[in-house]
Amino acid sequence: MTSYDALLLLSFGGPEGPDDVIPFLENVTRGRGIPRERLEQVGEHYHLFGGVSPINQQCRDLKAAIEADFKAGGVDLPVYWGNRNWDPYLADTVRRMKDDGIRRAAAFVTSAYSCYSCCRQYLDDIDRARAEVPGAPEIDKLRIYYNHPGFVEPFVEAARAALDRLPAELRDEAHLAFSAHSVPLSQPGQERYNAELNDVSALVAERAAPGHRWALVYQSRSGPPSQPWLEPDIVDHLDTLPGQGVRAVVNVPIGFVSDHMEVKYDLDVEASNRAAELGLAFERAATPGHHPRFVSMVRELLLEREDAEETGDGGGERPALGALGPRPDRCPAGCCTRGNQ
Repeated sequence: MTSYDALLLLSFGGPEGPDDVIPFLENVTRGRGIPRERLEQVGEHYHLFGGVSPINQQCRDLKAAIEADFKAGGVDLPVYWGNRNWDPYLADTVRRMKDDGIRRAAAFVTSAYSCYSCCRQYLDDIDRARAEVPGAPEIDKLRIYYNHPGFVEPFVEAARAALDRLPAELRDEAHLAFSAHSVPLSQPGQERYNAELNDVSALVAERAAPGHRWALVYQSRSGPPSQPWLEPDIVDHLDTLPGQGVRAVVNVPIGFVSDHMEVKYDLDVEASNRAAELGLAFERAATPGHHPRFVSMVRELLLEREDAEETGDGGGERPALGALGPRPDRCPAGCCTRGNQ
């Protein structure tokens, strides 16, 4: 018997038509003083794809897959979906949950890592949404899962598939570039974020392409040039490879759960085009999306939390690969708080 009566799928959100693009970007950047011209420049990335981010449809697909997995696994819970930055907005979803009689929900966030923007910001958003809804259900975020087998295994499979798409004569020498969204060096938790990314990249490289050279790189930075962010940028990294004798690259977007705009534009357009200019064969591995192993991980994380509550001491198995071990079942109070960020 579960102590939760719903699962909340919590994601970033994205525009679903040309008229949504600028309002969406205003939501994302609110309070950061980003000039309108910059928003319009970024908006052009979305307009290349009809003004539609893939992320909302990917959330619909993931929600449907979780519901099917729950049914097959004997978990009788409804699944709700809310976004931070676009419809369905989180506060609206929390209101619907309350009206449906939901009293306590577990939240699965489509962000696998630690740091302020990957984890704490979602906790803050949950608190803010609940504050808008009198009588809102209790909502507990499930733990960080970047090194859970259900996240690692789909990336191993995808990296192998990308290697297989390269010309046969280049596969054995291909370089792996693991990429993740850059964050400012001043962001709380960025050291842990960087360590987690290195840990899981090593795991995937060892399993998918033992003996191949690999590097962790970053992408999609949006701050002013004067503000230091995690580096190197993937395009800058690609520029260094021909001089090292590299002829083929497999890009593994290890920092991402699904193929949203930072993947579709920053990798499939910008990085891919730069690789072509440099004469590099380039293949991009798929993200987990709604891979069956990733979907089953959601149920496992939910049942793991249930087991921890039943034991009363955080006991029970918490699968985690790599050197860093599992993150705490619940983030400590004050972990990765924004402060002056």
